[in-house]
Amino acid sequence: MTLAGCQDKAERVKPVWSPISESVYAAGTVKSGRQYQAFATVGGVIQQVLVREGDTVHVGTPLLSIASDVQQLNQENAALAARYADVAANQSQLQEARERIALQRRTMLNDELQLTRQRRLWQQSIGTKLTLEQKELAYASSKTAYEAAVLSYQTLKKQLDFAAAQARNNLRIARQQAGDFILRSKIDGTVYQLYREKGEAVTPQTPLALLGDARHFVLEMQVDESDIIKIRPGQLVLVTMDSYKGQVFRARVTSISPMMSTGSRTFEVDAAFLQPPPVLYPFVSFEANIVLQTKPKALLIPRRLLVDDSTVRRADGKLVRVKTGLRDYQMVEILAGLTPADELTAPTK
Repeated sequence: MTLAGCQDKAERVKPVWSPISESVYAAGTVKSGRQYQAFATVGGVIQQVLVREGDTVHVGTPLLSIASDVQQLNQENAALAARYADVAANQSQLQEARERIALQRRTMLNDELQLTRQRRLWQQSIGTKLTLEQKELAYASSKTAYEAAVLSYQTLKKQLDFAAAQARNNLRIARQQAGDFILRSKIDGTVYQLYREKGEAVTPQTPLALLGDARHFVLEMQVDESDIIKIRPGQLVLVTMDSYKGQVFRARVTSISPMMSTGSRTFEVDAAFLQPPPVLYPFVSFEANIVLQTKPKALLIPRRLLVDDSTVRRADGKLVRVKTGLRDYQMVEILAGLTPADELTAPTK
């Protein structure tokens, strides 16, 4: 507050008691909550755009599809391989192996019977030693063939089971990869912008859409490095926007980036509205004052009366040293050196 005194040769001003708040100025843009750019994980040509700008979407809602002949062929090949490798489709091989086991078992049992009879005859001194040895050799051979047939069946069964499982996995992978050709929303929110149209070629590095939560907004501010040490989460932020002229909205600091932007020498500070405007859009610009301290009663003079940061000129021309406190854009608090009765004049230009 500025009070004008008597006018003779210069304006005279007296200190006044009034509230004051010290704040840090910041400018920034509004971002929607959980705002992100959507990228596909594959490349190709946009086959179909499934949403429009302004549409409300949910987690998993398809946004657009990307066509790729190679991917389609891969999926078809995986499906063919899965059908070919299916155990049910290879029952003939297993049946043949089982029949081979049965045949070898019958041969083995017959050779075992012949060996048993020959041994009985040999015990009765009937037959020759050579005949007995031939029967023993035939039985050993048929037993080995039977065991080999069983082992062959088990190996075939494992191979078929493995091939079928592998083919099913490859089919699932192909289907998963096919799903990658459909870009889906990661959030419940709004489609704010579509960057590409049907028929355009895209890569995994191509941004395709901008989405965000229209129910929540973030105030993204840039604070100069000289002021950042004064900022703390929870501080009050007074926000003004060109779209709401004459209105001041209240917010609170929510987070402070620990990394400075080397280009602008600023830090990103985020805040959240206490009561947001009724209508708001991403990338709307705003100006803000982050309130550092507030005093309901302080002795104030206009900042223009300071000769330097610690000196003022009284109406009689004498320079007086003062101790200052809080400051805003117009006023400065005087902690010591003046009383409400002192008259001051502005420094000569």
